[in-house]
Amino acid sequence: MVQIDDKIISLDIFKEHFLCDLPKCLGSCCVEGESGAPLENEETAILDRIYPKIKHWLSPEAVEIVEKNGTWETDADGDKVTPIIHGRECVYTYFDGEGVCKCVIEKAHDEGLVDFKKPVSCHLYPIRVDKYPTYEALNYHVWPVCNPARELGKQIGIPVFKFLKEPIIRKYGERFYEELEDVAGELDKMEAEKLKETE
Repeated sequence: MVQIDDKIISLDIFKEHFLCDLPKCLGSCCVEGESGAPLENEETAILDRIYPKIKHWLSPEAVEIVEKNGTWETDADGDKVTPIIHGRECVYTYFDGEGVCKCVIEKAHDEGLVDFKKPVSCHLYPIRVDKYPTYEALNYHVWPVCNPARELGKQIGIPVFKFLKEPIIRKYGERFYEELEDVAGELDKMEAEKLKETE
């Protein structure tokens, strides 16, 4: 692990590779799981605000759930999350013509209807952030549904943190991302020195 400010970062974020391969995974991360996407406190109010602008894209089941229970809910662990449909996909999803599960909120953002891209926990995946009183832990989450992303990322050579450049900057700022790049450079140097020693 490495530390930058009050962030403890798993080395897997630098060493492992990842690149979403939607034609193979079909957006399973928006469907599988025991609860919805984790939400920041301020994101709950955002969902309330943008719901009228995205409602027309939601499935009838999703609309029924949201209008009965609200735009967000609290899961069994007491965390604020997006609602899900019958233990499956997030209410804020749709399926395209290829059967790929995609985010309605992101679609609305890309079309200029809302100023919110999607919950930051979704944007940051496969990094999961655990918050503690004095620090945050950034860990690499391994989920079998994302095996295609790991395979493609390895083929292309994209480390997890580089794949997630945009959401990392969104949450922590450009300076933090630049420091991640510096750490990655140092780790590469250390690895190269180890290889020299074994030759």
